[in-house]
Amino acid sequence: MAKKPAAKKPARRARLAGTAVREDSGPRKLIEFDPTTLQALELLARDSMKDLQELADEAFRDLLKKHGRPTSLKDALRQSTRQIPANDANGGRATRRRKGS
Repeated sequence: MAKKPAAKKPARRARLAGTAVREDSGPRKLIEFDPTTLQALELLARDSMKDLQELADEAFRDLLKKHGRPTSLKDALRQSTRQIPANDANGGRATRRRKGS
């Protein structure tokens, strides 16, 4: 009798710093930390029950927010519509002039 192929297990995120497994593997960048910073980040990750990737995601989102940059397509679209005068508080209407002025 033939053996059934082993069923693949769904990818789980590892909790060890530096060994995160991502379901949605996107672009990657290599960042170098000095040993003391890396140690502090790993301790923070353990204390907050997050991995290093989750801490980095949170930090970069906060940095983008600080500088007024959108973090998602939805935010970018929302921000771009605010720049159109028709979406201002006065509805983009010109103010009326009084007669005789």
